[in-house]
Amino acid sequence: MTGYGSASRQVSLGAGVVADLQVECRAVNSRFLDLGFRLPDECRGAEPALRELATQSLSRGKVEFRAAWRVNAGAAGAAKANPHTLGALNKDRLDALYTLQEHAQSAFPNADALRIADILRWPGIVSEPRGEEEGWIAATVEAGRAALAALIESRHAEGKALVTVLTNITTKMREIVKTIEPKVPAYVAQYQEKLTERLAEALAAQEQGKGNGGSGTELMERIRQEVVLYAVRIDVAEEFARLKTHLQAVDNALAGKGPVGKRLDFLMQELNREANTLSSKSVSEECTQAALELKLFIEQMREQVQNLE
Repeated sequence: MTGYGSASRQVSLGAGVVADLQVECRAVNSRFLDLGFRLPDECRGAEPALRELATQSLSRGKVEFRAAWRVNAGAAGAAKANPHTLGALNKDRLDALYTLQEHAQSAFPNADALRIADILRWPGIVSEPRGEEEGWIAATVEAGRAALAALIESRHAEGKALVTVLTNITTKMREIVKTIEPKVPAYVAQYQEKLTERLAEALAAQEQGKGNGGSGTELMERIRQEVVLYAVRIDVAEEFARLKTHLQAVDNALAGKGPVGKRLDFLMQELNREANTLSSKSVSEECTQAALELKLFIEQMREQVQNLE
């Protein structure tokens, strides 16, 4: 199931500087639970805790946690009052960079000197307050838990909408069964009558060809046996009973609580099996069309079920 949630927390970096941490939790459809993490270095230590939270709360979906942070805008005012709160220059690194620039300019006299922005971006020149690892981990886990809760809430809303869609489909399938099931005995009787006529003609011709001309009683008994055997093979009463049972199981699962996705996956397989059997045993065009419509609805349900938790 798809879903999205986000939450933010603040992390103290020291020296009066605060960072705004934003954690997002996104989920897209997947038959299994697949977790991914895109966290900055400061938040890496929170990954095991976030993974445990997700596995305890979710069973399906491709879920990704993302985190990003930036210095709080209020720190700009603190920087004006005390510039050292946002960082300090590393004199040793600065001297080394100056020496490196002199060597480079002696080799390339026409090269421009480094600008202030270039110097400040040079790795190791500015030592910024980074905060404690425990603070980052605690804030990331707390924000991740809140984001996960928001994601679950959004998935619940989507799940309710999907339940409505699936219930409408099972209702339509029941209407098809209710329409076609009473007609099946008449279709079978008509087919048996035609089969009896064809068998009678075929057996009569066979007996005449042999020249021994069996009695009419023996001939009709053989026809009766063939018709009974075929009637057993095309009987679909059990298929209709199982189909209605599976539809009721789908409705019960949708009305219950807790994860139902895998159970519905199994029920879709069972429904499809019964629809295939109805199609193979069909004795009329109307029965065949009904079986095809059932299979179409089952396929629609299967696509939606893969989105359910």
